Amino acid sequence: MPSHTVQFYEDGQSLVTTMVAVIGPALASGATAVAVASAAHLRAVEAVLSRHGLLDAQALATSGHYHALDTERVLPLFMIDGLPDRQRFERSVGVLLADAAAKAGGDMVVVGEAGALMRTGQTPTGPTLTDPAVMLERLFLAQMAVTPFTLRCLYPLDVFPAADDGALFEQLCAMHDGVNPAASVNLDGGRDTLQRSIAMLQQQAHALRREVHKRKVVEKALHEVNIDTLTGLANRHVFHDRLEIDIKRALRSGLPLALLFIDLDHFKEINDTRGHETGDALLKAVDRRLQRHVRGSDTVARLGGDEFTITLAELHDLDSVTDLAQNLCDDLSRPFMVGDELTYISASIGITIFPRDATTVGELLRNADQAMYRSKERGRNRFAYFTSSMQDDAQNRMTISNELRRALDEQQLEVFYQPIVDLNSGRIRKAEALLRWIHPERGEISPLEFIPIAEHTGLITTIGDWVFQHALVQARRWRQFDPGLTINVNVSPVQFYEGDGQNCRRWLSETASMPELGLEITEGLLLTSDSEVLKQLLAFQQAGIKISLDDFGTGYSSLSYLRRFALDFLKIDKSFVYNLEFDAANVALCEAIIVMAHKLGLRVVAEGVETEQQAELLREAGCDFAQGFLFGHAMPAPQFEAMLTAH
Repeated sequence: MPSHTVQFYEDGQSLVTTMVAVIGPALASGATAVAVASAAHLRAVEAVLSRHGLLDAQALATSGHYHALDTERVLPLFMIDGLPDRQRFERSVGVLLADAAAKAGGDMVVVGEAGALMRTGQTPTGPTLTDPAVMLERLFLAQMAVTPFTLRCLYPLDVFPAADDGALFEQLCAMHDGVNPAASVNLDGGRDTLQRSIAMLQQQAHALRREVHKRKVVEKALHEVNIDTLTGLANRHVFHDRLEIDIKRALRSGLPLALLFIDLDHFKEINDTRGHETGDALLKAVDRRLQRHVRGSDTVARLGGDEFTITLAELHDLDSVTDLAQNLCDDLSRPFMVGDELTYISASIGITIFPRDATTVGELLRNADQAMYRSKERGRNRFAYFTSSMQDDAQNRMTISNELRRALDEQQLEVFYQPIVDLNSGRIRKAEALLRWIHPERGEISPLEFIPIAEHTGLITTIGDWVFQHALVQARRWRQFDPGLTINVNVSPVQFYEGDGQNCRRWLSETASMPELGLEITEGLLLTSDSEVLKQLLAFQQAGIKISLDDFGTGYSSLSYLRRFALDFLKIDKSFVYNLEFDAANVALCEAIIVMAHKLGLRVVAEGVETEQQAELLREAGCDFAQGFLFGHAMPAPQFEAMLTAH
């Protein structure tokens, strides 16, 4: 008696087991069995049947008749646009089943993957995913009226992945005479009803397992997206979200909130010298210290690198923010035990207040960042509150940065030259090349204003190279008037490190044959220098290029620098020369510097000389050269050339 039943399975192995359980008895009884499955599953089924002696080496039945239909080959015979076509089905599968039944002359069973359409990728996506399979079942049912056979349709439980698919599951079961659950169940009375219930429970359980797994995957992904993986703190994304929430709470309560932007001082040096593993351990230790100072309602976040933020919501006392910031500075400046070594850092903190300073997340973060940089400018290991002037300064810096990029192309920059004279002979023996920016609208912009910005943006490398080339051209021209004349060019520390010092090496190749130029460096370069910088300075000196240490006495002056580095000239800062004729202490300082320099084999240039009395005092102290308004302001090249020829 032909029947139409549905069987559910959990995985590929259970599919193969089920097909063998249907096909094996059919072949053993001499009936015809038609297997419909993917090529891989057919091979697995045939391997099992062969081990039981039901198929030979050529996959021919030793008893009964066996036909295998590969879904990947059969489906294209009757599928059009992802749906089965009745006429094509009858002309292909229908004819095959009719021929098989006619040759066998006995019972026939057809068992196959009803979910095969989903695996062939020929089904349309969307809510009607099971429509092709249902239509195919109906075509098989119509064929059963022409050619009687028993049909066993096999469905994986994951065809119905969600709990909401229960209604569709029930409709599918209703199409069949019988329903078999995924596992074999031996029950007595009410077998059909119980097996349908078991199958439904299995579908629901399978759907629940999938949903639990998906939820765990989503929760893990959300954790990774929202939490800083190193410290476990909120990351930038969560920081933004929570700050938005805190702003709304502040608006409702009328209480202010504070945002603290914390940047660790000298963290890069620790990373570079002791490795990233030590740096990571230090960041975790910083996290633990920060957590000790905040309330449960506050948010501590790591934005990235060595940057942290703390959001203090619903503040009843703004003075508590100052106390907290100072406590943080004190705590973070205490040594950290990282591994077996003590590690020292500090923190620069910027603070902004809502709604006093700003009302949006972006504005608050920008303000706190600007205040943090003001803390660094003031010496680090301190905190600063945002002020409106910081925003004006930041806007001005951005404007200058943008316009400076155009200044070179539009020839707004010019090199001026200030004479440096020999105090004994009064002759011009050197000149310092000084950059000037003549803005078409703002007039002359001070180097003190735009040079730091050029260094920060990296433009100083391009600008410095441009100054070098112009100064070299002029120096070679002016040597026809004085073969010993040297033009000093200021070099930023950035230029030594940019491109691994490539610019400096190129300069060396261009001036090695005739050192018309000298270099002026600052103590900042000596503070941050490494062995490579030392090699470059030594190479310049060996090529006959003289090196001057500028602004001596104003920075972190150290006698060890004068011993360690290859220097030729020491320039006394103008702050020591100013009012020299009326300040005995400055006279004593200048005399001491001159004696010390001469003992170390250095010659001395005094900057900022404005009066004859100052020049005479320096000459009596043994100073070698002088530079200042007494001898001439910085001037354009034509004017300097006229002065040079007059001398």
